[in-house]
Amino acid sequence: MKNRLLEWLLPVIFLSNNWISFLGIALLTTATVFWLFLLPSTWQGNPDHPYLGILSFLILPGVFFSGLALVPVGLSLRLRQARKRGTFPDKLPSLDLNNPSLRRLLVFLAVTTGANIMIASQLSYRAVTYMDSVAFCGTTCHSVMQPEYAAYQDSPHSRVECSKCHIGPGADWFVRSKLSGVRQVFAVAFNTYSKPIPTPVYDLRPARETCEGCHWPQKFGADRLRVTDIFADDETNTHSKNVLFMRLSGTASGPGIHRAHLAEGVEIRYRAADPQRQKIPWVEYSRNGADRRLYLADGVEEKQTGSMETRLMDCMDCHTRPSHSFESPDTAVNRAMAAGRISPSLPFAKKTALELLQATYSSNSEASSAIRQRWLDHYRKQHPDLFKSKSAEIERAAQALVEIFNRNVFPEMKVTWGTYPNHIGHNEFPGCFRCHDERASAGGKTITMDCNNCHVLLAMEETIPKILSDLGVQ
Repeated sequence: MKNRLLEWLLPVIFLSNNWISFLGIALLTTATVFWLFLLPSTWQGNPDHPYLGILSFLILPGVFFSGLALVPVGLSLRLRQARKRGTFPDKLPSLDLNNPSLRRLLVFLAVTTGANIMIASQLSYRAVTYMDSVAFCGTTCHSVMQPEYAAYQDSPHSRVECSKCHIGPGADWFVRSKLSGVRQVFAVAFNTYSKPIPTPVYDLRPARETCEGCHWPQKFGADRLRVTDIFADDETNTHSKNVLFMRLSGTASGPGIHRAHLAEGVEIRYRAADPQRQKIPWVEYSRNGADRRLYLADGVEEKQTGSMETRLMDCMDCHTRPSHSFESPDTAVNRAMAAGRISPSLPFAKKTALELLQATYSSNSEASSAIRQRWLDHYRKQHPDLFKSKSAEIERAAQALVEIFNRNVFPEMKVTWGTYPNHIGHNEFPGCFRCHDERASAGGKTITMDCNNCHVLLAMEETIPKILSDLGVQ
């Protein structure tokens, strides 16, 4: 048995001394070492991390079997050359360290294995972590996504990796996203991509497979009080508040926003007449497969909507910008003034801020310089005494305006105020009223526009809302 093994090993070791076999051995050791480092992530089944899945189940097996194929190819070519040249020895060297072929093979294995261990120990985890980082998604590969990146950094999901929502768990969606990204790579390389980047994303993974990993739609959150600060564009920037009681979960008096749309068994489908889904002429409601109702917009017949995409409503149809929300100039300035970043004590601060923010600029750098300078010049010329006494507040407000603009407007990408609709509510975009317009079904039931179904208006532009005083929060 030992002699037979030696008879087999001696020619293999002799013939393996060629660059093709060495390359195959290097690929084999690389794949094996990296696989060993990633092995703990696969012990519990499919890894949750999409990049770990693609490395473990697609890339490393490909590298391993490529190396496995190269080794016999190198052996065969070396044998053919040796026979052709007549250099194949009649007696092969013994299998010990005096054998130069064996020494070269062992040295090569030791060097490649050692190098791979050092490289894998440093890169396997770090590479995956970096590919999931905000810097990688927002700047390295997706520089054209600067507007989305800026909005993401200032969002409730700013500590959630991009891949958690855009890819989700498992290697299959990772592959789909990267195959889809090939087209985008060429578009960026040849500068043929759209400006602005169009939304919604039609091949985005369904919200039920991503959002609902953290958010449980049938576990309805409590109703909540919403207080909105409003500043007028008069000289004193008159401050008032709106107070709404939001019916999110539903009570005996009504189903509530979430329960009405996402309760167990409820299924709502719709068809949109435009790419941004702002015009919805066709809505179908059912519960547990029964009580099916069809609602058509005024003047629309069902046959007119037959060519439109039919979509099952989910979270993303209302929460259209959950991590990439852009503000209107009015909302952004109101929030900055409420937070004290723009002092309400500065005369006509709201009016002047809106004029500067809504002016036309060719780039963010031009806007940053112009907004700041025009703001300072305004108070220097119109209110010289105030400019001296409140220079720090005026300077701080100038910086806040620059930040507001750079957070929401990107001239190079043709992203301006209102480019991306946000359909939460109905103040700045159609939102709820895309469907809730009193259209009726054949049975006479309507998609109501009654405000009290979703919220109760407790105060409207009141300086000191009584309800807040009664609740002790004023």
